[in-house]
Amino acid sequence: MMPRLLKQALMLATDIASYAMSAFVALWLLAEMPFTLYDATLLAAAAVAIAVPVHCLLGLYTSIVRFMGMALLAVGTRATLMVSVGTGLTAWMFSLSPTPVRFGVALWAFSLILVVGGRFTARMFLKRRNRNREAILIYGAGEGGAQLAEALFSGDDYFPVAFVDDKSSLHGKRVHGLKVYPSSQLEKLVARTGATGVLLAIPSASRLRRRQVLERLSEFPVHVQTMPEFRDVISGKARVDEIREVDINDLLGRDQVPPVMNLLCGSVEGKVVMVTGAGGSIGSELCRQIVQLKPKSLICFEISEPALYSVHRDLQKLVQQRNLECEIVPLLGSVLNKKRMTEAMQVFGIQTVYHAAAYKHVPIVEQNLFQGVMNNVFGTKRAAEAAAAEGVETFVLVSTDKAVKPTSVMGATKRLAELVLQAMQTERSETRFCMVRFGNVLESSGSVVPLFREQIHAGGPVTVTHRDIIRYFMTIPEAAQLVIQAASMGDGGDVFLLDMGDPVRIEDLARRMINLMGLTVRDQDHPDGDIEIEYVGLRPAEKLYEELLIGGNASGTAHPRIMRACEEFLQVDVLDGFLNELEVAADDLDYDRARRILNEAVREYSPSETLNDLIWMQKTGTTGQPENQTIIDFPARESS
Repeated sequence: MMPRLLKQALMLATDIASYAMSAFVALWLLAEMPFTLYDATLLAAAAVAIAVPVHCLLGLYTSIVRFMGMALLAVGTRATLMVSVGTGLTAWMFSLSPTPVRFGVALWAFSLILVVGGRFTARMFLKRRNRNREAILIYGAGEGGAQLAEALFSGDDYFPVAFVDDKSSLHGKRVHGLKVYPSSQLEKLVARTGATGVLLAIPSASRLRRRQVLERLSEFPVHVQTMPEFRDVISGKARVDEIREVDINDLLGRDQVPPVMNLLCGSVEGKVVMVTGAGGSIGSELCRQIVQLKPKSLICFEISEPALYSVHRDLQKLVQQRNLECEIVPLLGSVLNKKRMTEAMQVFGIQTVYHAAAYKHVPIVEQNLFQGVMNNVFGTKRAAEAAAAEGVETFVLVSTDKAVKPTSVMGATKRLAELVLQAMQTERSETRFCMVRFGNVLESSGSVVPLFREQIHAGGPVTVTHRDIIRYFMTIPEAAQLVIQAASMGDGGDVFLLDMGDPVRIEDLARRMINLMGLTVRDQDHPDGDIEIEYVGLRPAEKLYEELLIGGNASGTAHPRIMRACEEFLQVDVLDGFLNELEVAADDLDYDRARRILNEAVREYSPSETLNDLIWMQKTGTTGQPENQTIIDFPARESS
C-alpha cells in the first residue's frame, strides 16, 4: 500500500503539471497575436499558485479518490472554474494575454479534462485492481445491481466481472463498464471469467421470482449470495454491499398474501393478550407481530427464564423503536400450574390467549413419553380451563400437522389437546376455543435448515433420514400472521388449516443448499465432490410425509390461505374418562397403559411397535426401536 502522504504528493504534482499544460495549450490555441514564453510561464505559474490553495480549501487532497463518485465531478468542476476565473483576471490585470476571457474559458475546459479526468482515470484503475479479490457475477443489472457494483468496486473483497439479467433489452449493454449477458450464458461466463460466486441483486423481486432464479443458479458450482433488500438499506439496517448468504425463505418460500386487516386486528387491537410459550420459535414471532397491532398489553408466559428474558428484551426494543403504546409483562410459569394460569388471567384481565407452549420435537417427546403427555395434553387442558373460568374471549391452540393420523407420541398428544378444546366448546363456555394446524416452519429450533447449514459449514456429511421423505414448509412470520387472523374467524371448536403450498423433498433441499454454497455433492457418480449426503434412516415415530386434514371435509374461509376442517371429536364424558385414566397412568408411571390410552383416545394414532421412552428402556433392559427401522402404520379404527 502506498503511504497517504506519498499519494497526496503525487496528486499535487499531477495537478501542477495539468494546470501548467492547460495554460500553455489555451494560449497556443486561442491567442490572436504572438505571446512570449515569459508571459506563458507567468500565466502557468499563476494558475498553479491559485490552484493549490483552492484544491486544499475544497478538500481535493484529503478525499480518497476511489471512494469519490459524482461528488468528484461537482467538486472538480467548481475547483477548475475558480482557478480559471482567477487566472483569467490575472491575465487581464497584467496584460499577459490579448484575450483574457477566452483564455480563461479555454483554461477551464482543458483543466477540467486533465484534473477531473485524471482523477476519474485513477479511480477506475484503483477500483478495478484485482488484488486477489474474488471474481463474481452480479445477477440483476437494474438499480440494485448498479448500486452493488459501484460499492464492490471500491471494496477489497469482491471483483465484479459481468452482469447477468433476464431482460433482453439489457443484453449487450454496459453498466459501470461491465457487459450484461443473458442467463443462458451463465455456464460459459463462469468458465471464461473464472467467477467463483454469483451475487443476487434483485432486491425488489417477488419471492417466487427469487426462488426461480435460485433454482436455476443451483445447477452451477458457484457460491450464491445476495444483497440486502432495499427496505433494509433505506431504513439503515444494512448497507448495499453487505453481502449475505441466501435466505432459505427465498429458496422454499412463497409470496405472502396481504393480511385481511379486520381479521388481523380482530382479536388483538385494544385487548389484553397472552401468549404461552412466548420464548419459542412461533411464540416469540406471535409476540413480535401482536405488539405491533396495538394491544392494550401483552402478557408473555414462558417456563424458560433465558427464553423469557430474550423475548422480553426484543419486544421492549421494538416498542421503543416504533414508539408503540403497549405494556409488555414477562411472566415465568408452567401451563401445568392451573393456579398460576388462573391468577394471571384474573389479575391482568386476559381477553385473548394464543397457546403456543408445547413440546414439539418428535424424537425427544417419543423418548420422554410422560413429559409430552403432561405438557401437551394436560398443560393445554389446564390453560383452557383457566381461560374458561376467567371469561377469556378467545383461546387459540397452535397445533401441528403431526396431529393428523399420528405415528408419534408428540402427534398423538397434540391431537388429544385438540379434542380437549373441541369437547370444552360443547359445554357452552363463553370462551371461543379454536385450533390452527400447520406444518414445519423454516428456521425454527430443531428444523432441518439450520442443521443442514451447520453440517455443510463443517464439511459434511449432510444427514437425511430417507430418500423419499417430504415436508411442507412455511416461514415463521407467515405462520404467525395466519394464526392471528384465524383467531378472529372462530365460531367455537373450529380447526383451521393453513395452506402450506407445495411439498419439498428433503433430499432436494439438501442438494440445493450444498450447491448454492458453491460446493458439490459427493456420491458414486461424483466421487470428487465436496459434501456427502448420508441417509441415516427414519427416526423413532417419524413419517415419510405429513397431512393437515383428517378425512376430506374442509371448506374455505374469509382468508385464501386458511381453511376450516369439519372433523369428528369426542363427547365430554368420554374424553374425561380417557383423561382420568391417562392421569392415573402418569401417576403410576405405567408406560404401556399410557400409550394404550393414547391409542384408544386418538383413534387415528398408529404407534410404533416398541416403546422408545428412555427411562422405560433402561428399566426394562430394552434396546428400543433401531433408528433405521421404518414405522409401522397400524390401520385406523372406524369411527363410532
